[in-house]
This record gives sequence, C-alpha cells and structure tokens, in this order.
Amino acid sequence: MSIKRILRIVMKDFAVGPRKSFFIWALVMPFALTLLFQFTFGTLFEPKPRLGIVDFGNSVITEEALELEGFAVSIVNDVETLLAMVEGHDLDAGLVLSSGFDQAVKAGEKPVLEFYMSGESLASNRIIIAITAMEMIRGLEGKEAQVRVDTVFYGEEGLPVSIRLVPVIVFYTLAMAGMWVPSSSLVEEKERGTINAVLVTSVKINEVLAAKWLLGFIFASFLAVLTLLLNQAFGPRPLEVIAVVLIAAALTSMIGLLIGVYAKTATMLFTLIKGLGFFLFIPVAFYIFPDWPQWVARIFPLYWVIEPIWKVSVMGESIGLVWFEMLIAGLITLAMVPLLLLLKKRMLA
Repeated sequence: MSIKRILRIVMKDFAVGPRKSFFIWALVMPFALTLLFQFTFGTLFEPKPRLGIVDFGNSVITEEALELEGFAVSIVNDVETLLAMVEGHDLDAGLVLSSGFDQAVKAGEKPVLEFYMSGESLASNRIIIAITAMEMIRGLEGKEAQVRVDTVFYGEEGLPVSIRLVPVIVFYTLAMAGMWVPSSSLVEEKERGTINAVLVTSVKINEVLAAKWLLGFIFASFLAVLTLLLNQAFGPRPLEVIAVVLIAAALTSMIGLLIGVYAKTATMLFTLIKGLGFFLFIPVAFYIFPDWPQWVARIFPLYWVIEPIWKVSVMGESIGLVWFEMLIAGLITLAMVPLLLLLKKRMLA
C-alpha cells in the first residue's frame, strides 16, 4: 500500500466533506447534544437554590448572600415584587431585611425576619436556604454556635445528572464521526460509481479502505476531544484522555468501515445503522442508571471504549487502571480486520 495515495484520498474526503450532509451532521452533533443535555436537562435536574432579598438597611447579610457559591441570589426592590416572584416560583425563597436589622441583632433584640417560601420549591432547596440564612444571622451576633454540625456522606457520592450524560454525548459523537462518516462516504462512492473509477487507476482497494478508516479515525478523535472539552470533562490528565480517545476512535471507525463495506446502497446503510444503533448504545445507559448490574454492559463492544473514557476523563483516574479495557478494545479492533478483508470481496463483486 502507498501511504501517499492513502493520504491523498483522506485529504480529498476532508476537502469535499463540508458539502456532504453526513459530514456536517457529525460536526454539529457535539454542540447540539451539549446544548440539549447540559443546558436543558442539567439545569432541569440540578437547579440552584434561588433566593430573593429585599434589603431596607444595607445589611451585611445581603453582601454575604451575594458571595455564596451554588446560589442564585437576586436583589429585589420592594416586598410586593418579591412576593409575586415567590408565588410565581421565580424564586425558591424571599427574605425581607428591615431597616436597622443588623444593629438590632447585635444588640440582642429579636427583630422580625420576614422569610417566604415558594410552595413549589424543592424540599432540599428549602432546607439549604433556611440553614444558610440562620448561619448568616448567627454571624451577626458574633457568637459561636452551641453545637457543631459535621456533615458526613454515607455511601458513594452521587454524580450530577449532567456528568452522567457525558458518555451519551461522547457515544453519539463517536458514532456519527467514527461510524457514520466513513460508512456514508464509502456507500456514496459505490452508488455513484466513483470508487470503480478510482480503482481503475493505480489505487488499490486496500488503500481506499485504509483511507476511509483514517478519515473516521481522525474525525472521531477530534470531535470526541472537543466534546469532552465542551462538557468540562477533559480530566486532570489530558494526554491520557487523548490516548483512550484514540483507542475509541480506532474501534468505532473500524465498525463504520465494516458497515460501509457490507452496505451496497444508502437504504441498506440506514437499516444497518438503525439496527446496530440500539445494540451499540446499550452500555451507555448503565452510566445514566448506575444501579443496574454493571457486568451486563461488558457484553457489548463499545463498553470497552466508553469505560476508559469515563474513568480517565470524568473520574480523573489513571490510564493504568483501564489498561485491560483498552487492551480488549484493541483486540476487538484487530479481530475485525480479517472480517473486513473477507467482506471487501463483496465490494468488488
């Protein structure tokens, strides 16, 4: 095989790629899924406690509240507006600080604290806001609390839904770039007859297949890395993340190449993609539902690339802990080569 001819075919595919719908879809997919899952579902399932404050006396509590991490604090001009926002569930709670509130607390008096809760607010947010407000008022008194509260997390710490959705986004990125792009490119050339014209020249069928695999490999690697960056899940070991992404791109591109070689028409290609899509997606569901028996996911081939990406990028673990998964993924990729050489005869028939 000629490396020079392979690279020429790859460069040609990248040059004409922006004119192809499948190429554009693969490029847009990471951005679209990140917007959908992270900004929509992530905000839906993990809302910050929303606190509104009406301050008539420039209280220190207002300043402290604005500096709270994990809170959405709004300063409201009047009580009527505050009550309307709480009633309409635009705020989880509303706090009214009267004029001279700080001085009254420091003097040992018991000023009235108007505190309003939305009936639709989450119970967890109510508790968080109430405890935080009491702690800030306690700080005004300059006294130490009579008890000390130590928070202990019992069991495995849960991960936010937005983080558990990362494997879903990475899967679809790898599927579109690694499987869809090379298979669609190959089938399109078979339907148009351009591949026969290429094979009349000095270009060999093995070089065409190598070029299509390389096309998917490069595209999938780039978009998978971009997806992890967009979702702030690149992890503390960027070089190790890139290594596991390359293994994942190699496997998914090989699957895409097999599909492209086997499919004779676009209709057959769509049928194969739809049929295999559910089968390939199954291991990703186990990251969304961690209570499911995890051993089941090991039955499916893409588990062996999604798991290393999950552990190294999202969980921040060392690549040395996923060497076995990467080895299995590499062996699966190599095991597909004989099948590819067998199926290539179908293209020439």
